[in-house]
Amino acid sequence: MYRTEFPAEARLGRDKFEDLMARYGLKVRNKPRRVRTTDSNHGLPLYPNMVRELIPERVNQLWTSDITYIPLFVGDDDRRFCYLSLITDAYSHEIVGWAVGLTLDAHYPLMALEMALTRLEGGGERPIHHSDRGIQYACKRYTKTLSDNGIRISMTESGDPKENAYAERVNSTIKNELLKGRRFHSLADVRAAMRDAVDFYNNRRPHMSVDMLTPAQAATLRGEIPKKWHSFRETAIKKNENVVGNS
Repeated sequence: MYRTEFPAEARLGRDKFEDLMARYGLKVRNKPRRVRTTDSNHGLPLYPNMVRELIPERVNQLWTSDITYIPLFVGDDDRRFCYLSLITDAYSHEIVGWAVGLTLDAHYPLMALEMALTRLEGGGERPIHHSDRGIQYACKRYTKTLSDNGIRISMTESGDPKENAYAERVNSTIKNELLKGRRFHSLADVRAAMRDAVDFYNNRRPHMSVDMLTPAQAATLRGEIPKKWHSFRETAIKKNENVVGNS
């Protein structure tokens, strides 16, 4: 293996390097800042994972919640973030509640929850609400709203994204497909784009997870809906159920 040695006169120190960059109007690309949306270091009550072995068979059986971030470009070099709270029905994959805010305050997840709760106004069975252990979902305002509406509370038990896979999948679709390449300069821009994205996602975009139906179409069904991909998780759950049933 050969190693190239540069002559001393070709080597640059920090100051000369900065001068050279400035002379040609060059900039060093900053490493993207990692945005943390989950703060589970709190002393609030937590809840066990109730959905580890659950495969939903109807709408309003399991709702999954999560918060993700969306960049805001306020100026040429001033990038900030806003935060998107989503609630998804795990059976139909329909987004049933969403809200966007400039902070990680629980107010915005509560707004998404209030939107989702309108789905239950006609009565019927109450869902399990599953989320990570973030302070927004563990705070008294949020858990009381769930309890007051007869909704059972489930939370992840580790930082593994697979424990909240439904929500992670929706986050990825929204950010990496429906909003990909968009540059937002205000909260109003993001909210307008999200209204269109949610409408498209729920009513016009076929999903492989629900037999190439739209989530709105899948919401009218009951029972298992075939997938166009193999779910190792569901296969393992069914295999375990068969073993228990035959023992």
